[in-house]
Amino acid sequence: MMDEGYMSKELILIVDDEEGIRESLSGILEDERYSVITASSGEDALILAKERSPDLIFLDVWLPEMDGIETLSKLKNINNSTPIIMISGHGNIEIAVKTTKSGAYDFLEKPLSLEKVLITTKRALERKKLEDENRSLKANLTKKYRLIGDSEKMQLLKQQIDMAAPSNSRVLILGESGTGKEIVARSLHEKSQRANDPFVEVNCAAIPQELIESELFGHEKGAFTGASEKKIGKFELADKGTLFLDEIGDMSLQTQAKVLRVIETQTFQKVGGSKNIKVDVRIIAATNKNLTEEVKNGNFREDLYFRLNVIPISIPPLRERKDDMPGLIKYFVDLFSSENGVRQKRLDDDVMKMFQDHDWPGNIRELKNAVERLMIMVPSDTIDKTDVDTMAIFKTQSASKEYDYFSYKTLKDARDFFERDFIIKKLRENNWNISRTADAIEVERSNLHKKIKTYRISETKT
Repeated sequence: MMDEGYMSKELILIVDDEEGIRESLSGILEDERYSVITASSGEDALILAKERSPDLIFLDVWLPEMDGIETLSKLKNINNSTPIIMISGHGNIEIAVKTTKSGAYDFLEKPLSLEKVLITTKRALERKKLEDENRSLKANLTKKYRLIGDSEKMQLLKQQIDMAAPSNSRVLILGESGTGKEIVARSLHEKSQRANDPFVEVNCAAIPQELIESELFGHEKGAFTGASEKKIGKFELADKGTLFLDEIGDMSLQTQAKVLRVIETQTFQKVGGSKNIKVDVRIIAATNKNLTEEVKNGNFREDLYFRLNVIPISIPPLRERKDDMPGLIKYFVDLFSSENGVRQKRLDDDVMKMFQDHDWPGNIRELKNAVERLMIMVPSDTIDKTDVDTMAIFKTQSASKEYDYFSYKTLKDARDFFERDFIIKKLRENNWNISRTADAIEVERSNLHKKIKTYRISETKT
């Protein structure tokens, strides 16, 4: 075994029992400024692969003792991502097929062509670089799209995901805006047998109704005004993988009918096309609307609802899982710090209590935005109550209340939510003087005291 050449970015291992082949191949690659190490046997190759982690391996099929096929298998066990190019002076189609089935990147016959060696080397290293980048991106996505929390409701949610993920059954994710429906959808995909295939997302509420069919199914050139070129739709892009239809409740009845047909037949036609396109897609849908009510009101097709609602998964709002607050805050602090290269900051105990006492009508999205704003705008390493008040973290909530009232499922919840906001607003207007506030809203002082206690209202919290 010998180690030769000089270090450069890519390291190539050559495994051949013929010294002349090792020397000539090394010379070719070193002239192109690759670093090269060589081995004369399969056993030595395994040792070098473990010690040096080469970026590419040239491996002879015919080796003494442990042959190239067995060495290939063991090298793949060490690092399956390393491309291996098999070489042989007695090559035939059967051996070439056998090595590629065993995981070889390519097969070259001796005598080796200089041009073929360099082209194959370049392509193999480019492919490895892309695969490494994809793995890195996937790892970052996995870190970014994580379900944080160990509260009882979150443990139940994770159990439901683990049970539903391995199947191909359709899943309907239900939850208020900002609760993390996309994260649940991605978790279902990552834990499924389709994890290595595409995850494609469509926000049905963000696409104009006149364009959503083109977005979902694609279109042929000239299918409509502005269709200057052929377009591949989301269903086709998601083939073999998962299609996530977010805000499905906002889809028009016309488009619902077409989606229903795709679910039933797994085939569709592009807008302006006549050819049937067959796909294998798992559909995960999500909504913050009550689809049962939407069906009753004629806004959503009942047959599509039953098709989508094979496995329903409900996400709890943040106000129902306050125990997860410290972990969520730490996660967002770490994430923002690592993504933006800024130092981490700590929320003091008073701020943590303020966060836990807040109702978070915008759920996880609102919490993430609040943490990000404090990380950017607070100069000190510790965030205190004064910083939170200065940033008006909880005072922008009232602007979107009207929408939030309609996100509640029952009249009682909406009424309680409104009543709490109303009392807080009037207390502020009267400088938190309870007697004056009671007179202003025409209720007994004792009754107002009860409501303040029931709703856990205090000047500190609000």
